[in-house]
Amino acid sequence: MSSQMAEAIRQLIQEKGLPEKAVLTMIEDTLKAAYKREFGTNENAVVEFAEDLSEVYLYSKKIVVDGVYDPAIEIELEDALKLNADAEIGDEIVLPVDPKSFGRSIVQTGKQTAHQSLSEIQKDRLYAEFKDKVGEVMVGYFQREDMREGKNKGTIYVDLGKVEGILPKRNQSPRERFEKNDRIRAIVTEVKKTNSKGGPGLQLVLSRTDPDFVRRIMEQEIPETYDKTVEIYKIVREPGYRTKVAVYSHREDIDPVGACVGQKGVRIQSVIRELDGEKIDILKYDPDPAEFIKNALSPAEVTSVMILDADKRQALACVPDSQFSLAIGKQGLNVRLANRLVDWNIDVKTDEEYEECSQLIAESRKAAESLFIQEEDTISTLEELPGVDQTVVALLKENDIVDIGQFLDALDKGALSGIEGLSAESIAALESLINEEVELVEEEAASTDEFVAEEEILAEDDDEEEYRCPECNTKITIDMTACPNCGIGLSFEVVDEE
Repeated sequence: MSSQMAEAIRQLIQEKGLPEKAVLTMIEDTLKAAYKREFGTNENAVVEFAEDLSEVYLYSKKIVVDGVYDPAIEIELEDALKLNADAEIGDEIVLPVDPKSFGRSIVQTGKQTAHQSLSEIQKDRLYAEFKDKVGEVMVGYFQREDMREGKNKGTIYVDLGKVEGILPKRNQSPRERFEKNDRIRAIVTEVKKTNSKGGPGLQLVLSRTDPDFVRRIMEQEIPETYDKTVEIYKIVREPGYRTKVAVYSHREDIDPVGACVGQKGVRIQSVIRELDGEKIDILKYDPDPAEFIKNALSPAEVTSVMILDADKRQALACVPDSQFSLAIGKQGLNVRLANRLVDWNIDVKTDEEYEECSQLIAESRKAAESLFIQEEDTISTLEELPGVDQTVVALLKENDIVDIGQFLDALDKGALSGIEGLSAESIAALESLINEEVELVEEEAASTDEFVAEEEILAEDDDEEEYRCPECNTKITIDMTACPNCGIGLSFEVVDEE
């Protein structure tokens, strides 16, 4: 083949920056595609290159037969002998093929194959170059905006030099507007191959709303965040409106918030300008949830934070009345971002509401604790008494006295003195221990005793008839001989009633 092909190979390698092996493979595929179009198969086609790439050769391998059935892969013995006098049936002979003899349509097929192979080589090369760019910030220039109806409406196409970038509508800040040739800085979120004609065949999906975009911009503008002297704990965003950044430092002599804000706010202002005026709150991360929540609600001043349920991550934040709207933010934006930043559910209250809520919570907790007092906290048996003589307990148990109530009943009835081995000193010591350790509830017994006494009085009143002095009407009893009021003598006679 003409050395012009070799020259073309060298141009592809040098000018396009393509690997030599990839170019040679492309040429081989192109010639085999044309060969297949001419002969119906390319399984017997062979492509060889000169060592200096000055020539490219195409061969056809054929089997020597006596009676050709398929001329594409077979050759008559008579024809083979003309090429090689030693040829025999069954031998494989290699014949040179001149691609110039192919028809125009066949050449066109070869060209299409070459273009397709070249395109794939470029895609693979670019993909290998840019696949590690995900997460990096790239700078490009506004080309055009897709105004057609459909899912791509509003997508901005960005010129990144070798490749094309796309900035979908969902990845654009609502406050930003771009014009042709405007400089655009964005983070790469995806690298994908495309089938677009005339292009490089690779697209980089960009974003200006991703929280990591703020992280990368801060690393570019604030050296301490780049070298990890100040570390970014977490970033949450409502693109176009507000961003909260929690930072910390392992060095006590470094103020992480001050390092990010800079003198007179010069450092953070450069980040704000890149975000087209979006508000940014830089706050200190704290491992204590209460302190972190207090910081997360900035710029509002938080008086105190109460952890309601650590397992469910629920907390109550108290702010002065003047700070309440600032803590909540417009349409709840500030507290919503704080919730996402600390990963807690924060309820914001004013001082007055907080005080009322605190009292209710305290009463609820107290009521809950009283409901769940365990039975073992109440002493009911003798052996539960702290420091009790277990020998005495065992003696009482042998006599069916186990509970404290049973012991006190037996003590009142004097039934303990009859227990063999139980001394008066042991009984007194046990009684004293019960008085010290056990709070006896006697209301029910007292009310019962009063009821019995009242019944006895009524019974006595029913049995005894009431008498009056005939002179002064003073109440008298049958055993009196004179009225205690007027002194008149008294006598009583018993009258039998039939």
